[in-house]
Amino acid sequence: MSEVSHSTSDVCAAALPAWKLEDAKARFSEVVRLAREQGPQRVTVRGRDAVVVLSAAEYAHLAPAAAKPTLFALFADSPFAKLKDFGEQLGREKARFRDLPDF
Repeated sequence: MSEVSHSTSDVCAAALPAWKLEDAKARFSEVVRLAREQGPQRVTVRGRDAVVVLSAAEYAHLAPAAAKPTLFALFADSPFAKLKDFGEQLGREKARFRDLPDF
């Protein structure tokens, strides 16, 4: 992989192989294969980190909670969770009894 360059700006990022965007586009199949077999692959634009290509399995391992919010989180983010005295607002009036009409 002679086209691969390494940046020393970040210790963690420097450990990952870096591809110039043009090379990554031309050899995308190889970038994907290497991401699946060897781990994440960095892609740079004008010498700066732009994106990281990683396998679907590694992504699922890194972001499982992002795909499935808990029921508690859904209720906690609802507009009703922010209302004060919500229970008192739901009180109902007593039903009025009416005389049935004669037919």
